[in-house]
Amino acid sequence: MNTTKQRVTVLGATGSVGVSTLDVIARHPDRFEVFALSAATKVDEMLAQCARFSPKFAVMASAAHAELLADKLVRNGLPTRVLMGAGALESIASHEETDAVMAAIVGAAGLGPCLAAARAGKRLLLANKEALVVGGDLFMSTVRAGGATLLPIDSEHSAIFQSLPEDPSTWARRIDKIILTASGGPFRTRLPASLTHVTPEEACAHPNWVMGRKISVDSATMMNKALEVIEARHLFGVQPEQIEVVIHPQSVVHSMVQFTDSSVIAQLGTPDMRVPIAVGLSWPERIESGATRLDFRQMAALTFDSPNAELFPGLDLAWQALRAAPGTTAVLNAANEVAVEAFLDRRLRFDRIHAVNMETLEVVHPSKPQSLGDLLALDATARAAANAAALRFAA
Repeated sequence: MNTTKQRVTVLGATGSVGVSTLDVIARHPDRFEVFALSAATKVDEMLAQCARFSPKFAVMASAAHAELLADKLVRNGLPTRVLMGAGALESIASHEETDAVMAAIVGAAGLGPCLAAARAGKRLLLANKEALVVGGDLFMSTVRAGGATLLPIDSEHSAIFQSLPEDPSTWARRIDKIILTASGGPFRTRLPASLTHVTPEEACAHPNWVMGRKISVDSATMMNKALEVIEARHLFGVQPEQIEVVIHPQSVVHSMVQFTDSSVIAQLGTPDMRVPIAVGLSWPERIESGATRLDFRQMAALTFDSPNAELFPGLDLAWQALRAAPGTTAVLNAANEVAVEAFLDRRLRFDRIHAVNMETLEVVHPSKPQSLGDLLALDATARAAANAAALRFAA
């Protein structure tokens, strides 16, 4: 066993995935040490993390938050150096002293540091959907060119990864289809007409998982699953028609692979993000995650059903975007981020999130992005169109 500690950079350290990552790291001080952390605005949470894990660097999104953190670190006698901005994120993600990068920044802001880590050949633990949904082929080609090790952290994609043979060169001839499971969120038993007056608090009350507000809303609309379909297409090299989604309310079976001989291999576990995080940190070994073990003797029935297209109209946008012009998935992602933000700010009704996404896809016609600059420009164009649509559909 390698006794050298793995130096980990956690991007989005104060979010739910970042906090869970640090929990797993803290359980294995002989294996891991924290090299750098990043956060957007949560200065006090970052201060506490710096006090506990003593990172070399801490990155904040703005100069004001960086200055405030730096002042508090000095007053507490802590040596962590504070940086700020997008360039600093890319710097800590690609730093020569970083061995592994947990990419847990929500939104397109995570794309730059993900590409930087990929170019630098890092062990990249990918919890940022946008790297694949926005970056697509450009991101995957960067991973290959940089020699990075890409390990999916979404529970569904981690489950698929764990269910596949270790040699990716065999996947194409072995996989018949990938089956992504979805809890159905808090509204799976509701009538579509009843969603008109859903509040942000209701949409964020996920029955199984503890997540951030944006991804909780995506779970309620099942847009999270649409984005996961796009991710799976790039991660595992399958065609869109080889990806299926089933509703599994118990969130015990995290996803499955059906092989060409008709056998199905699934990964099961409690709904705790520390499990896929532990897999990503230690693969191909296994380490203790802190998650509760399944007790099959106490388990209720496991059920599976088809998604209700009327209740979750956004789900089909995944396949539509994958079959459209390159860059369309980036447009969909940007539109959805704008629409969800408007809903959380109570400027847009829950049932109009899909309308904003649809209108944005209709008015923005991308050409194939060739660089990060192209992707960011497309993202900005799509956001402008989505904001205009959100104003028209305003609550």
